Amino acid sequence: MEQILGKEWTITPAGGSTGEAYYAQHQEKRLFLKRNSSPFIAVLSAEGIVPKLVWTKRLENGDVITAQHWLEGRHLEQDEMKHEQVSSLLSKIHHSTELLHMFMRMGKKPLEPEFILKHLRETHLYQSKVDTSIDIHKGLKFLQEFLPYVQKQKKVVCHCDVNHNNWLLARNDELYLIDWDNAMIVDPAMDIGLLLHNYVPENEWGQWLSTYGIELTDHFRYRMDWYVVVQSISFIQWHFERNERKEVNNWLKTLQSIFRKIGY
Repeated sequence: MEQILGKEWTITPAGGSTGEAYYAQHQEKRLFLKRNSSPFIAVLSAEGIVPKLVWTKRLENGDVITAQHWLEGRHLEQDEMKHEQVSSLLSKIHHSTELLHMFMRMGKKPLEPEFILKHLRETHLYQSKVDTSIDIHKGLKFLQEFLPYVQKQKKVVCHCDVNHNNWLLARNDELYLIDWDNAMIVDPAMDIGLLLHNYVPENEWGQWLSTYGIELTDHFRYRMDWYVVVQSISFIQWHFERNERKEVNNWLKTLQSIFRKIGY
């Protein structure tokens, strides 16, 4: 990073799972740097979804470095995820035609539920020694049985990792959704389902969705459940490969809670 900014800048790691993010400061100038960030960062910045993009530079090895304004702020607390500001921003993202068109121009294609289920099955067969396979097998059976509920649904740009640590509340009370590396074009129930299930009491789902702009129906509940099961299985497999037993157990509990809720 020094060869880009110069030795007068102080550069420190910003943490995160990829180790590719940094904070940079020189006197009163402060930037957030990331290596090989989402190629859609410019559109996200223009839409006010992420902090403002300052510049983008390509290195000789092909890596791309992006610099954004480093904002004073904090991640959302878990109980803040039910606030109207969250549902309003997520609705703005899901209804952004500019964002959707840019993703499609860059080669992103809508993910159909049949493809998602096929991929999960193939991954499960590859990981046949996973000792959580009984719950995963039950989840795959559920996904097959409830597939009709998620077929032929409108696809939008989804963040696909809407946990509270990816929401940045700046000191001026502007809210941003950051870390777009896993974004996809898919049923909006992918984002909404896990957010509501993890952060919002069920008796408040109707109000949260009203702010978002849709009605809570039994059909939409099944769509949300379907994608919560998808993500739970994916995260179980991902954390199991990394021997992160605590996280595996947490996602198993999420999966099992869906089964209990619908009596499956």
